[in-house]
Amino acid sequence: MERTAARRLPAGTIAGDGDLADASLPGRPVAPATPAAPDTRRRRGWLVHRALLVADLVGLTVAFLLSAALVPQDPTAPDALGVSAEFLLFVVTLPAWVVVAKMYRLYDRDEERTDHTTADDLSSVFHLVTVGCWLLYGLALATGFVRPPLERVFGFWALAILLVTLLRALARTACRRHSIYLQNMLIVGAGDVGQLIAHKLLLHPEYAIRIVGFVDAEPKERREDLGDLTVLGPPELLPDLIDAHGIDRVVFAFSGEPHEQTLDLIRSLKDRWIQVDIVPRFYEVVGPGVGVHTIEGIPIVSLAPLRLTRSSLILKRAVDLTVAAIAVLVLAPVLMAIAVAVKLDSRGPLLFRQLRMGAGGQTFRILKFRTMAPDADAHKEEVAHLNVQPSDAGGRALMFKIPDDPRMTRVGRFLRRFSLDELPQLFNVLRGEMSLVGPRPLILDEDHHVREWARRRLDLKPGMTGLWQVLGRSDIPFEDMVRLDYLYVTSWSVRNDCMILLRTIPAVLRGSRG
Repeated sequence: MERTAARRLPAGTIAGDGDLADASLPGRPVAPATPAAPDTRRRRGWLVHRALLVADLVGLTVAFLLSAALVPQDPTAPDALGVSAEFLLFVVTLPAWVVVAKMYRLYDRDEERTDHTTADDLSSVFHLVTVGCWLLYGLALATGFVRPPLERVFGFWALAILLVTLLRALARTACRRHSIYLQNMLIVGAGDVGQLIAHKLLLHPEYAIRIVGFVDAEPKERREDLGDLTVLGPPELLPDLIDAHGIDRVVFAFSGEPHEQTLDLIRSLKDRWIQVDIVPRFYEVVGPGVGVHTIEGIPIVSLAPLRLTRSSLILKRAVDLTVAAIAVLVLAPVLMAIAVAVKLDSRGPLLFRQLRMGAGGQTFRILKFRTMAPDADAHKEEVAHLNVQPSDAGGRALMFKIPDDPRMTRVGRFLRRFSLDELPQLFNVLRGEMSLVGPRPLILDEDHHVREWARRRLDLKPGMTGLWQVLGRSDIPFEDMVRLDYLYVTSWSVRNDCMILLRTIPAVLRGSRG
């Protein structure tokens, strides 16, 4: 097949005529694309998030007012506050409703999915309103401050489910009429699967996706039902094509590129605020928080933009501060007892301080109760042969982990067995250097081995616990630990953090050591 130069069209247009097989790889190497400037365009997610937030607030408020009107408070009740006072109390709870809705991912799915329906919302909204409604009712009864009639609670529950679901559907309908909702898409892979996806999307304009074209070095002959779609260039040109055409979404659909090259291409999109969809095959980049949906029966695995929104970062920090502050107060007697035990057991400092790599490449000093003899560093070479972690090609250990390290003190051995030596890291959390859940805090020598895409682990603060902690701790090889941290960072959610915290408890009680 004779190869000609790939066509590049103005941004926002659909590729013109020509067979797929005729518009392909240029006969010269392509220079790496210059990193794109931060994308400040308002996209589908920006629009839908705000519309759904307004829909939720309006739906809950109207449900409250209607239920109050339908079932008025008995004026002779001793705790009757009046409708105005009750309404003000309800308004105070609205931020909590929004936070819980975010934990249910009720604002995060629309940018990922093309096939979102009202039925998808109904289950989550039903669960959210049921839990929130009866939790507030239970608190009201427990405090005795207000006792709303049970009929009103039932009325609010039913009305809230109906109104919130309906208003969210109307909000999406309004958003779909806005130009921001339209997404420009590239399909990587002009084979049978890629062309089938294009065909189905062309048949369903309600998805509001404009297919700009294909990216492939060795495309198959074009189907007859694809209109003017054609190949814009080989995979090496993908970053340039994204910039040139204002791309919002990229679908990877089995191109002829080698597996590892395709993975590298997916990871190269990390700094671009675009939606990445993968026809399931590349399990290495699929984390626990991904969404699976369909385009007319073809399964699609969606990776959200690989960065946290400002609201998510604020929420994560708020949870860290709240839980860490409470933990310090509750565990103060335990901290004091451990401090006394460490000082009585052996001479030396109370705390062990070590330089670690933190978020954004900023170093910090991690705090732990000292668990080793004061001269432990002087004997490090003597115990190096006990290291259970693998070495790199040059023979250097990637991590230094020795189970039952002979340099540990008696108290230190107990503290390490149950991770009690790590409790001072609560102060690292309060100081903003660490998080309760996050990537493993690596020493600088270990961080030196983390390169390229895996450095996304530095997008979040290192954690007191994480996937590495609950899935094996020191038993996990360095490379697997890096992959776990990458998956954690790129699929973060409050729900995942809560699950990891809960799973940390049995991991610690098992007495293993990481």
